[in-house]
Amino acid sequence: MNQFGMTIDGQTVQGEMPSCIVLNPANEQEAFTAPVASIAQLNKAVESAKAAYPQWSALSQVQRDGYINKIADVIEQNASELAEIIVKEQGKPMQLAQMEVGGAVAWTRHTASIEVPVEVYEDSENKRIEGRRKSIGVVGSITPWNWPLMIAIWHIIPALRMGNTVVLKPSELTPINTLKLGQLLQDVLPAGVLNVVSGSGDVGRAMSEHKDINKLVFTGSTQTGQNIMQAAATNLKRLTLELGGNDAGIVLPGANLDAIAEGLFATAFINMGQTCAALKRLYVHESQHDELCQKLADIAEKQVVGEGSADGVTFGPVQNSQQLEKVIALVEEAKQQGATIYAGGVRPDKPGYFFPPTIVGNAQSGMRVVEEEQFGPVLPVIKYTTVADAVAAANSVEVGLGGSVWGDVEQASELASKLECGSVWINGHAEVLPHAPFGGCKMSGFGVEFGLEGLLENSLLQVVNINK
Repeated sequence: MNQFGMTIDGQTVQGEMPSCIVLNPANEQEAFTAPVASIAQLNKAVESAKAAYPQWSALSQVQRDGYINKIADVIEQNASELAEIIVKEQGKPMQLAQMEVGGAVAWTRHTASIEVPVEVYEDSENKRIEGRRKSIGVVGSITPWNWPLMIAIWHIIPALRMGNTVVLKPSELTPINTLKLGQLLQDVLPAGVLNVVSGSGDVGRAMSEHKDINKLVFTGSTQTGQNIMQAAATNLKRLTLELGGNDAGIVLPGANLDAIAEGLFATAFINMGQTCAALKRLYVHESQHDELCQKLADIAEKQVVGEGSADGVTFGPVQNSQQLEKVIALVEEAKQQGATIYAGGVRPDKPGYFFPPTIVGNAQSGMRVVEEEQFGPVLPVIKYTTVADAVAAANSVEVGLGGSVWGDVEQASELASKLECGSVWINGHAEVLPHAPFGGCKMSGFGVEFGLEGLLENSLLQVVNINK
């Protein structure tokens, strides 16, 4: 079976528009056929979510947690099929796809365990003032193609847990996993609580403007986030925007390169570099530049590039042709401008959107491979003379999602506050956890996900002033 349906009001429906072909990026062949929703179908999904909202929001927290734990059970029971779909439509190696499914289960269960306290602002002899949390209404979710199941869960579960209903649109490049999730949950959730519609940008734009969607959660590009923010003004809908990043890592002078090389490589090339919070620019003291580039190149050369379900493969394809073309262009331009390719840099002569892990040494500020988010298997390494120079360069871009400092823990910790980004890792990067808030600053968006703070983003604060 290679055709999947949307979920609207608890039922599986096909799209009213011509279907969309979903390609397998490892062979450029058709893997699935996906339905495409009309705007009328989107409106029906929103109506369904709006109708289901009063009953769902009226449930006790214990009751909703019971539903959410059943969601985790269903994902766990269907883990094998979900992982296989991820490999076929997204391209990542099977082991990483299995980790994505496992992460979705873990995030779901943890979210159901978070206690939401009542804040007490005053409790005196004559007065008590409390801050209580209320649900918002219908939450819209628009998800990207790099972690199709995981990010859907990041959006869905906190919204449901706080008493909201959801309308979700996955990327048209990787819709199948989310469509399958919607179908699986039809037997778990009351009709209308979760609706999944697939389609292209016109459906997303209609969601952004829709007056019956009270909040929108979006993970994706900064430009699209700006468009969503403008459209959301129609009803002042709440927003959580996790947008593009160009995360910098700084290796402190004298750092033990043998101790950090594997970590640097893993966090730069996780999911073939197609991760918002992956390490995307690496600043290294001029005295250690050549040595570290060679160590990273040695690790890169050991990777087995191929189709994700094949035995021994550690490195899959870029997800789509447009992203691959951007990666190739950035590398070629860097070569022409004097950068040194220590590993990779050439697309293999075979079907599929493959590009090997590429280490670009002697990169410089001003090169597009440094200034722009590559979102692919490329890591530019830039020399610096002083740590102050490295910090200034790290902060020079308009985005600020994550950053990292590698080396002596005390010195690195002191430097962390100087980086203009939402998350700073010391001797690590790209680690997101269900109990730790995550979000960006500057043009990387606003709002946070995960932990209590992320959960509260799916609620409204109501202050209750009691005169005793």
